[in-house]
Amino acid sequence: AYNLAVVVDDAQQGVEEVVRGADLLETTHRQLWLARQLGVAAPVSYAHVPLVLGPDGQRLAKRHGAVTLADLGWSGTDALAWCARSLGLAAAGEPVSPALLLERFDPAALPREPTTFAPGASG
Repeated sequence: AYNLAVVVDDAQQGVEEVVRGADLLETTHRQLWLARQLGVAAPVSYAHVPLVLGPDGQRLAKRHGAVTLADLGWSGTDALAWCARSLGLAAAGEPVSPALLLERFDPAALPREPTTFAPGASG
């Protein structure tokens, strides 16, 4: 059902580029096959990025609790800094900004391995 839903949804919205978690890589060929069978345009390109894992080593999900930035004592800036560090775009303690991240972003340099998010970690 998921594969059919995303194929129809992507086609109706004219999606050309898809970025999904690495856990969905193996479903891509099924979606391309379904798009051909339905006679709809498939996205032109796909990228599958490493997952963020919980402290238990499993894909970060609702089972880890519905935690907000406020629950962590984080600001949006703290969250941006954690994301930047996890992607290798900033060093610990380095101030980050969207402009800096855009300047440093290189898809080819993105990590290939999952990142673990530990709720006790500081931003």
